[in-house]
Amino acid sequence: GLAGGPHDARQPALLTVEGQAAANAPRCLIALDGAEVTGAECAELERACIVFDGNDPEALERARVQWRALKEAGVAAEYWSEADGRWERKQ
Repeated sequence: GLAGGPHDARQPALLTVEGQAAANAPRCLIALDGAEVTGAECAELERACIVFDGNDPEALERARVQWRALKEAGVAAEYWSEADGRWERKQ
């Protein structure tokens, strides 16, 4: 569902905009297009996924800054990288 509807709390997946609290008490957050994710947000979740285009230098730099901030906040983090058509887990 799209946030702002009458049944937000019952939505299994709720689309929101940056800075808008999710009313459905999510266990997983998927951030797109450079949306910020804080360490405090991660503490409330089982998983946070930050999706970005690794071929876009600006998106890659934003992701690196976010990675460092989350690690400094004590968030256990890992990332996946695609090479030669295969995904590899990194830490």
